[in-house]
Amino acid sequence: MNSVGDTKGSALNRIFRVTLYLKGLDGLLELKGGVLLLLVPPNQIGTLVRILTQHELSEDPQDLVANALINAAHGLTLSASLFGAIYLLLHGFVKVILVWAVLRDFLWAYPWMMAFLLIFIGYQVYQLVVKFSLGMAFLTVFDLMILGLTWYEYRMHKSRKTMRGK
Repeated sequence: MNSVGDTKGSALNRIFRVTLYLKGLDGLLELKGGVLLLLVPPNQIGTLVRILTQHELSEDPQDLVANALINAAHGLTLSASLFGAIYLLLHGFVKVILVWAVLRDFLWAYPWMMAFLLIFIGYQVYQLVVKFSLGMAFLTVFDLMILGLTWYEYRMHKSRKTMRGK
């Protein structure tokens, strides 16, 4: 049975762990996307996007998401594809390693997780200022929530460690 002060059983801890698993899954998807960008040439990506959006555009030629995907794929160059692959691979790798380390309760990982979240949030806020996107706004709020929960959990772990040391 968990004691009242045990964060493992707390609702905040459960929320924290769920958000970490989502962040880790996101990191794995970024790794997969980075590998695909390295292996699949931009022209094949364009063809695939056209095939995948064809049905939606036949029903609604003004579909915002489908047209945005077509435009993005059309403008994809080899250098942009390489940059995207490197970005996704690095971003995904950092996420997966830090999420794994925090889930394993390695105390060193918490400050690193918070530092990288702050960097990601800073970039996302910049992107929101340049061009607002609802998806980016949700991602930023989600990362802010994870940052707050990480800070809270880090403080709990440090205080338990200090209590055990006395």
